[in-house]
Amino acid sequence: MIFKRDDDTDPIQATSPTRGAAREGERTMVEGDAEVTIVGAGARLEGNVVSAGSLRIDGQVKGQINAEGDVTLSPQSQVEADIRAQNVSVAGKFKGNVVVKGKAHLARGGRIDGNITSKTLVVEEGGIFHGQSIMDGAAASASGQAAAAASSSSGQDASKGTEQVKVP
Repeated sequence: MIFKRDDDTDPIQATSPTRGAAREGERTMVEGDAEVTIVGAGARLEGNVVSAGSLRIDGQVKGQINAEGDVTLSPQSQVEADIRAQNVSVAGKFKGNVVVKGKAHLARGGRIDGNITSKTLVVEEGGIFHGQSIMDGAAASASGQAAAAASSSSGQDASKGTEQVKVP
């Protein structure tokens, strides 16, 4: 990964794809042509985070996360939010709902407490998932109503399996 840096600009103060100046602990990286916004380990954000590219969270976020690219939660991250993105990878602690168009990945040591709507779900050994998984490509590209309906639904639909997964 390569840091994109203008000669006269501090990378912490650079404008990021979160639509505005970067906050303390946030950096913008360029990998190929795709921009990645990083919320640093010491950063705590509360509110709506919007990224025109991908987003990596090493710190704490509470609120809403919308990314046109991928969202990656590192092992030290603590996130309480609803995420909408292309793909998501969780290695830290996450509480909320996830709606992705592609793959949701729960890494070893990661924890998800909430519902996931995705085309593909991967849970590695050692990952903890407590919630409902809706694996349907059409539902993942919907406007998020599927995740809301899943959390408020009291009945169980045969096409939508309720999963509680704890892999030792």
